[in-house]
Amino acid sequence: MLRAKEGDEGAFTELVANYQDRIVGIFCHLLGNQEAAEDLAQEVFLRIYRSRANYQAKAKFSTWLFRIANNLASNSRRNKGRRKEVNLNPQDSGPLGIRPEEQLLVEKSGLMPTRQIGLKETQAIVREALGTLNERQQMAVLLHKFEGMSYADIGAAMKLSEAAVKSLLSRARENLRVQLEKHICS
Repeated sequence: MLRAKEGDEGAFTELVANYQDRIVGIFCHLLGNQEAAEDLAQEVFLRIYRSRANYQAKAKFSTWLFRIANNLASNSRRNKGRRKEVNLNPQDSGPLGIRPEEQLLVEKSGLMPTRQIGLKETQAIVREALGTLNERQQMAVLLHKFEGMSYADIGAAMKLSEAAVKSLLSRARENLRVQLEKHICS
């Protein structure tokens, strides 16, 4: 980031390459929408690019990056609550029925091995359980488990003390345990 601050465009491109998939993944988990996740990730990097001249290396770059991502995710969810969205049934996707790319997806899903279907179902269950957590708990879990961030780094990214992060993660784990318990076979 310090090289990008000095005007090295290649350094900024490297930052995007290193963090883009991680940011999109976090937004996907939080928002449940790939396109919205990609849009928000693009906004994160746009904000970083615009403010690169003012960057100060007080903490790790990733901490600053995830703070921006956390703020954008919060704003996005707040704004989404204000807007009404209508989901269209794929069967009603056009006058001739399902679009060709949707037909292809339907055909491909029939060829998936049982193991992949089981994995998809498990992922859906975990995603649903994560969705029951509040916004702050979700972000803390994603940063800790999927990004491997320390409590201190999560605290810096979310503007919380380390003790608050520990407490937040503890409550999140308990909530996840309760949600996932009903899916575990005895």
